[in-house]
Amino acid sequence: MVHVYNCHPFSSQQIVQVEKEPGLVCCGGGALFVVATGGCKVEVYNLEVEGCPLICRFSTMGAVRSIQHSKIGDYLVTIEEKNNATYLRAYTNWRYQAEEKARVGVRLLGHLLGGASVWGGVQMEIIEIPLSERPIAMSCCPVRGDLLVGSENTLVLFTLRQHNQQNLENQENQSLQSSWPNTRQRCGQSQAQSSSSSQNLSVLDFERSVILHLPKIAPKQVALCDTYVAVQGELEVLILKLDETSEPQTLEEPLDTNKSAEYLEDQADFLVVPRHQELLGDRAKDCDIPVSIEKTGLEEGGQYALSYVLFRRFSPEFFQGCSVDEMQLHSLQLYPLFTGNQSVSPDEPSCVFCFFSLPTMGYLYSLKGGVELLSAYQYPEKVLEAALTDHLLHVITKSALQCFTVRCAALAARIEDPYIDTTMKACPPCSLEVCALRMQLFIGLRSMCVYGRHVILLSAADAETSEETERSTQRRGLELKEHNMLTGIFLAVGIDPATTPALESLLSRPLLCAHTSPSPRNKHLNIPLEQEVDNVFYQRKQCSGTWMERLCCGHRPPLYSLPGDG
Repeated sequence: MVHVYNCHPFSSQQIVQVEKEPGLVCCGGGALFVVATGGCKVEVYNLEVEGCPLICRFSTMGAVRSIQHSKIGDYLVTIEEKNNATYLRAYTNWRYQAEEKARVGVRLLGHLLGGASVWGGVQMEIIEIPLSERPIAMSCCPVRGDLLVGSENTLVLFTLRQHNQQNLENQENQSLQSSWPNTRQRCGQSQAQSSSSSQNLSVLDFERSVILHLPKIAPKQVALCDTYVAVQGELEVLILKLDETSEPQTLEEPLDTNKSAEYLEDQADFLVVPRHQELLGDRAKDCDIPVSIEKTGLEEGGQYALSYVLFRRFSPEFFQGCSVDEMQLHSLQLYPLFTGNQSVSPDEPSCVFCFFSLPTMGYLYSLKGGVELLSAYQYPEKVLEAALTDHLLHVITKSALQCFTVRCAALAARIEDPYIDTTMKACPPCSLEVCALRMQLFIGLRSMCVYGRHVILLSAADAETSEETERSTQRRGLELKEHNMLTGIFLAVGIDPATTPALESLLSRPLLCAHTSPSPRNKHLNIPLEQEVDNVFYQRKQCSGTWMERLCCGHRPPLYSLPGDG
């Protein structure tokens, strides 16, 4: 970092009033999605209107553990748990749930519903996406709307399909023509009646396109953007490129699993610490993580060409003050950037960036047109989460939000106009060091998401356990009672502690509260505390005027003279 500016780029701040305690948040499509604690209720708020009014709310079929929104298709995808089982579900037409009692359709992947969902188009649909393994992570493509799901050692790519009214009519007629002719006639009449109100109806569906097997990496996070696929483990990041081709691909010979098992068994008695490794471009295929493609048989003659783009592995550095659990990668993100003059394809991004972060460092790479490390960010504190935008990088710690500058726009400007540096205008170089902006303090930050110019923060104060709450309440009650008792003693002898700052400070010390409790030998005599106070009054009359001096020095006269005391 070369500069730290004492400013922040935020013009206003507002608190979204929610009905229940929030557990998860995500944003997209101009809306904020809040999953209540417990995970079975989603509330949607409008981010583009002052005050963030409620748009709709709906219930989910299980407890939501992860949620994401796709800009293309305007659908939600969730990982849910119910009855010790994990499910992957997509929610479409969720905006029709402004009335919470509206109809909801549930269907399996690839099975389109008839009736109101096809000819009316006024109800939300829940799409069940079956998987052979438990889903761990997911990501929606911001360019195409496709869905990438990560399971244990497996990545599954689902292609988004949009069926219009004409396709749905043809499928419905073909299915009804084979059987139930009377039903087909009745449905045809109903379809003719509602065709005028549903000409622009588009029904979303997914198609399982390709399955990638990665036997040597356990996905923690995944990312998808255009043809780029990124997978993140605990300490490694692998980025692949999937290109559709009509030529059949020659697959490499699979590894001998028996030899691999024998090697792992021989190394079972050793602690293997990975070393730092960075492989860019064609060199990334030399990493020790093989990837194999499994055909699904559903694509229409499509083939996929796989190529390695980037591989980065980190060695755990425990001397930085991080534990084993904290020394893990997070915030994996593939970010596309579009420019105004895209002559090749308006739907294809000019640049694609990859960002991932450690608790103490963040890394930004440019992937398109050659892999290059643009910036490395060193954080002043341990970062919990980070989010990349066009012009800023936002990071949160436990108690602060901080922003850093990025060089994404500078790179995109030079790609659009290689001769941008003239006597009339200039663009900063992409290699220019980044700058940090002022920290904005918050209490108990938990998570963050970014939509356009909005940064949404979820914060919650640390909650005490029931035992800690009861113990602290008893302690505060005891301290208040003893403080009032000591103040009464001084007032009874004609001394006002409020007029003496030193005496008032002395009474507020916790150590003095222990002096007012009955001593062990007084407890043995079962003498109540009120009787001790009366005895203090009596001894105050008998002692000399230096009693106050001894009390302020931490001494106290004995309350009782027991047999045998001098």
